[in-house]
Amino acid sequence: MTRWRLTIEFDGGPFMGWQRQEHGPSVQQALEEALHKMTGEAGQFIAAGRTDAGVHALAMSAHVDVMKSLTPHRLREGLNALVRPQPISVLEAEQVADDWHARFSCVGRRYLYRILARRAPAALDAGRVWHIAVPLDVEAMRAAAAHLVGRHDFTTFRSAQCQSDSPVKTLDRLEVAQVGEEIHVAAAARSFLHHQVRSMVGCLAMVGRGQWSPDDMRKALDARDRAALGFNAPPDGLYFVEAVYP
Repeated sequence: MTRWRLTIEFDGGPFMGWQRQEHGPSVQQALEEALHKMTGEAGQFIAAGRTDAGVHALAMSAHVDVMKSLTPHRLREGLNALVRPQPISVLEAEQVADDWHARFSCVGRRYLYRILARRAPAALDAGRVWHIAVPLDVEAMRAAAAHLVGRHDFTTFRSAQCQSDSPVKTLDRLEVAQVGEEIHVAAAARSFLHHQVRSMVGCLAMVGRGQWSPDDMRKALDARDRAALGFNAPPDGLYFVEAVYP
């Protein structure tokens, strides 16, 4: 038995998320079906994080145990051939120790959220950015983001379906940058609550539009109440960027 670490890129648009679902296709299901066609084995792919429907990944880490003897090249190329034409690409495959775990060995996760702030809608990046047709105040968004960095009770920014034991998380980074016509929000933490990044970005957009002040973000955080949430950003602009390991 060999444990393999895979680095995976995918467009989340056609999927109900990473994890297998009874009511629609998932990235995990597509990879597991490809592995079964390739090896005859029912291997389970475990990822560093679970993404929602419509959320993308630039470099998701996952592991799977395979009995059949394979080279990294053959595993990567075989999976990529068999998942076509679905928008999934295995970028790398490497053998790891038997006790290495994509989720539990992970010490940090990074996300990127892309907002296209212009009047004209996205043509080439439709489904891959959140289109907001008015200018946003980036400096106000940065001031609001600063209130969220650090260790806090993030109940306000937590989905009602979140299964985490505690709403207390340490947000290491929440940075807002203007990149051409886009505004990029970069978030980093050891782990995130369900919908936390989308909830934070939705509120940052309200600040950018002048519907909230930066101090309203602090008040929402202090409320520790989902009812205090301003807005949940759509999944289109969210990307899992990187899983960090020791």
